Amino acid sequence: MIQIKTNFHKLLFILLTTLFYSNNLSAQIEGANLFSIDQVVNIDLDFPQSDFWSQLEDNYTNMDVNGSIYIPANLTLTDVTGTYTFDSVGVRLKGNSSYGHPGDKKSFKIDFNKFISGQNYDGIKKLNFSNGFKDPTFMREKLFFDVCRIHGVPAPRTNFTTVTYNGEPWGFYTLVEQLDDQFLDWRMLDDGGNLFKAGSNFSGGDGEASLEYLGSAQSAYESSYELKSNENANDWTDLIEFIDFINNTNDSEFETNLASHIDLGPFLSSAALDNLFGNLDSYTQSARNYYLYHNLGMDKWQWIKWDGNEAFGSYGFMGPLNPSNLDIYYFASNRPLLERVFASQALKSQYTSEVCLLISTIFNPDYLNPMIDDLKELIKNDVYADNNKMFSNADFDTNIETDLSGGGGGPGPGGSIEGLKSFIQERYNYLTTAVDCEPYAGIESVSLQELSIYPNPGTSLLSIKGIQSYPCPYVLKGLDGGVIESKILFGSEQFIDVSELESNLYFLDVDGHVLKLIKP
Repeated sequence: MIQIKTNFHKLLFILLTTLFYSNNLSAQIEGANLFSIDQVVNIDLDFPQSDFWSQLEDNYTNMDVNGSIYIPANLTLTDVTGTYTFDSVGVRLKGNSSYGHPGDKKSFKIDFNKFISGQNYDGIKKLNFSNGFKDPTFMREKLFFDVCRIHGVPAPRTNFTTVTYNGEPWGFYTLVEQLDDQFLDWRMLDDGGNLFKAGSNFSGGDGEASLEYLGSAQSAYESSYELKSNENANDWTDLIEFIDFINNTNDSEFETNLASHIDLGPFLSSAALDNLFGNLDSYTQSARNYYLYHNLGMDKWQWIKWDGNEAFGSYGFMGPLNPSNLDIYYFASNRPLLERVFASQALKSQYTSEVCLLISTIFNPDYLNPMIDDLKELIKNDVYADNNKMFSNADFDTNIETDLSGGGGGPGPGGSIEGLKSFIQERYNYLTTAVDCEPYAGIESVSLQELSIYPNPGTSLLSIKGIQSYPCPYVLKGLDGGVIESKILFGSEQFIDVSELESNLYFLDVDGHVLKLIKP
């Protein structure tokens, strides 16, 4: 049976996604059947091969030598809209550390059109299935990515699914959107640029996608980054030029011109979210698990989230670091992008304002705990029914509320794994005492009313939707909370002109409700 759960935050996100990324409000974004509401999808895979599991394992073992090798299977998919069948979809195992999940419940990927050209479901060609490795709650990745997208940071959509192989229950998985041309088209409004995956290849070089400059030769970067689009052209010039800018410009040029090279507001939000959520299997610590996309329409790089299963402080290679008390400016050595951002007082201030905004709006128990409770209600029965999961039913219940001792691979003493709610509370307590948000007190909140801005991002005239009464005052503020413009809208007037603003993140206070505004 398909399970569905909606809440106010998700309904708001669906509305904003439609307003932000569609010129036709009746048009449906590809993959909406799977990802538009919280649900547990059913996936049944029927392999014609009697030795299908041996083939999957052998193909995974030989993947570095022969590339990604898929085998065919027939698929039956049931979601909220109905049941659909597909012949000969491609299936392969995937993952790095997640492959260490005990037993046969491995992460995997399906490719609808691997063997039948053009085959897709709801416009989706590929889907990823994460096995819940090191996450007793099964919620970390979905919660983290949902919050990222609500805050305007590019991240894949996620949901949940039960899976059977040849009729045998295989387990409960997180369903993760593929970052491909479909994603770029609906989210970035541009799919012609270079898309690089960070930290994919470890056969040589520095083994990290640290954004350190290694010279002008493309070969120096090929062990740490992977080009996922325009593979035939295989031209890495733009990436190397961006890395050169990060490392080799003087301080004044870096501070002045960073916003012309990268979509700065969402990047600073992304870095702040990694820090607050203790998501350190990222550029901050491990220097991997992110994508960089060169958006040709805006001629800027955009930072995209990936692999958030170790958010909420559960990354296992933190050494003496305490994820609950992590300094907001922390980064591992040899992370030149963060190093130079924090060395600039102006950029550091912008980042700090993002941290303060998150603390006051999204990263706090009042906002996150109801989301956790809703997801628990949605998935609990399916998690309990998964006999191949890494943790027990009691572990699932416990780790939602508090730390799980001896959890295997966790960052704390004895391999403990941070509890979702306990981590949020402890991290919030630390942040509210350690971070001085007084200079940013003018940025009060992100409105959860029906007010919205369209288009957003936008470059010229923006429409404010949802104004209830006139005259309606508004105040446009910068990242530091300073007033840029203060006016009153009369009659049915609902447009503001941002054509003269520099590319950055702004806040629009409409009659006491504050909305994020992105000028690309």
